[in-house]
Amino acid sequence: MNFLQKIALSYSHKAMQKSLENGFNVQLLKNGQEKKNNPKKSYMLYAHIPFCHTFCPYCSFHKYYYDENLAKQYFESLREEIKQIKLKGFDFTSMYVGGGTTLINEEELAKTLELCKKLFNIKEISCETDPNHIEPEKLKMFKGLIDRLSCGVQSFDDDILKKVARYNKFGSSKELQEKLSKAIGILPVMSLDLIFNFPSQTQEQLLKDLEIAKNLKPQQITTYPLMKSNLTKDNIAKTLGVSFQDNEFKFYNIIVDYFKDYERNNAWSFSLEKSSFNDEYVSSHHEYLGVGSGAFSFLDGELLINSFNLNDYSKLIKEKQNANIAKANFSKKEIIKYIFLTEMFAGKIEIDQLNRTLDCNIKKDLFIELLGLKASKALIQNQNTLQVSEFGRYLFMVLMKDFYTGMDLVRAVFRDDKRIKNKEHINIMHENVDPLSPDSMKF
Repeated sequence: MNFLQKIALSYSHKAMQKSLENGFNVQLLKNGQEKKNNPKKSYMLYAHIPFCHTFCPYCSFHKYYYDENLAKQYFESLREEIKQIKLKGFDFTSMYVGGGTTLINEEELAKTLELCKKLFNIKEISCETDPNHIEPEKLKMFKGLIDRLSCGVQSFDDDILKKVARYNKFGSSKELQEKLSKAIGILPVMSLDLIFNFPSQTQEQLLKDLEIAKNLKPQQITTYPLMKSNLTKDNIAKTLGVSFQDNEFKFYNIIVDYFKDYERNNAWSFSLEKSSFNDEYVSSHHEYLGVGSGAFSFLDGELLINSFNLNDYSKLIKEKQNANIAKANFSKKEIIKYIFLTEMFAGKIEIDQLNRTLDCNIKKDLFIELLGLKASKALIQNQNTLQVSEFGRYLFMVLMKDFYTGMDLVRAVFRDDKRIKNKEHINIMHENVDPLSPDSMKF
């Protein structure tokens, strides 16, 4: 990485922090805001399943310890919210189910997906899972329902698995490989998720992870950099230790070279065949509607936040009220920057098409940003197309990581009922939030 690239990386990181600070001045809603359908727009449906049997130290997603009765009640509320969304006139061709562990109750999930395919023109559904929920007989239940299943393996190294408390929960490297070899091929697309740049992870450990993943021949492999936010860094340091050398850029280049014979979905995802159906729905869907506790919607330049409290969420749905309890409005400039980030994360943009979509002129609206990105050779312009270089892919990977760690704070604030009670506005980035402990996830 040369001097200009280091400057571009530092500037982009600071610009992202500023954008998050400006954008996350959240207004709390006394009454949920109506979600309005625009028939001229295309939306994706996101559904959140907030349950896990076990918690990983680096994960800050919205979740509760699994309870079967509570989960059944939750799925009933979720299906009711989906019906209400249908009555508002929404339709979807794509659906993403996140968590938590989405396959934690297969029967209830199947009912929910069947309802969605009945109500909407959904052509593709993507779900997440962990290695304990990929038994072949269970997966066969979802033939014709789930098109892409993403399995969070994180590593095949036994030492790392022990440090992150996954060895006893999900099995040894050998056991993981046996589970996956039986599961791959049942559904149209299986994606293996790996994490790189663990503290003290060696190059040999990384290469072994990549080798095993490749030999299993899943249709997709996604390699996330370890994401350390203020909420997770203490838990990460406690369980994994502290690294005095950051190998992220070095390891990223190793990964890119290792999968040079694969198709690139985006900055951190690789496929045996080219596919737009991948792990990051925000890069392929500008607007999405979220259902479920703690789900986010991004509609007409507004971020709407559903209630995180399970009782409050179910009560709102039962009373046929909107489940969102807060919103954040973004300036046109911030919306342009957000869409630009997600598009460039996927690899390229067509300038005229983006200008028409956003009613903007990105050469003027993002003049300074484009100047710096071109000077550092992060972007290459070819007539009407802006495309990322290899360094650009890394830069936009870092920015997407920054964006997601910023969202950690949003989730943390809204998990704390006392913090938001009787307030009208919250500037998320100014909140001093304590790290989330497993005890705070009980319900």
